[in-house]
Amino acid sequence: MKRIAIVTDSNSGITQAEARELGISVLPMPFYIDGELYFEEITIRQEEFYRRLESEADISTSQPAPGDVTDLWDRLLRDHDEIVHIPMSSGLSSSCQSARMLAEEGYEGRVEVVNNQRISVTLRQSVLDAMTLRDQGRSAAEIRGILEARRFESSIYISLETLKYLKKGGRITPAAAAIGTVLNLKPVLTIQGEKLDAYAKVRGKKAARRTMIEAVRKDIAGRFPTQWADGTLKLELAYSGNREEAMDWRDELAEAFPGRGIDVAPLPLSVACHIGYGALAVGISVAIE
Repeated sequence: MKRIAIVTDSNSGITQAEARELGISVLPMPFYIDGELYFEEITIRQEEFYRRLESEADISTSQPAPGDVTDLWDRLLRDHDEIVHIPMSSGLSSSCQSARMLAEEGYEGRVEVVNNQRISVTLRQSVLDAMTLRDQGRSAAEIRGILEARRFESSIYISLETLKYLKKGGRITPAAAAIGTVLNLKPVLTIQGEKLDAYAKVRGKKAARRTMIEAVRKDIAGRFPTQWADGTLKLELAYSGNREEAMDWRDELAEAFPGRGIDVAPLPLSVACHIGYGALAVGISVAIE
């Protein structure tokens, strides 16, 4: 059986410590804060990031440098025959396309770059699925094919604390942000595949939470009834900085979906910088067993 290494990036929400426990590699995503380069979980932690975000620092996201990617691949290929590289969705970043170009230029047949259009907790599930498929004896090419074929077997719903960062990123106008703030509007966004889309606008946090729960129930009934019944549909929670509130959100989800385990993870910083502190999210993914 071939020795296959699995690589993802920190947009999966997998920390460096967790990566070591799982036996995988996680590329830290780079950020520029007031012109200075930082790497998620390496030179900047969540707490410091949110402090800088709230202080109106100039924050921009980037993608891993090509040399950092190939250096990791070269190191792994000393002890492995193949690599499965699972970056964040190509619809949210160009890092996937960049990795594919690198693989085609000098690693053909040895590195398979997966574009299964996921991020955060659903990307994390893809990594776990890749580990399962590897342990079943699948090749890197087979793993890529299976994950890409099943890329839409997931959903994420996100409610925001503030409209400030949507305004800053040009996703809504200043006037719309001002009206929304006055009316206490809480947008609920969704990621199902390539990009972040609007799902609903509601008034207040409680309504936002109810909307996300009903969205999951709709997905279970319409898209994944069999997977929910057999236990392969996993329930996941993510948050941006507000862990105490996230634990309360977990209790609410546990009451809505009794008897189900709920994985909890912080949202990756590349998402948080566009939506701000205080977001809550729920995700579902069909696991490969």
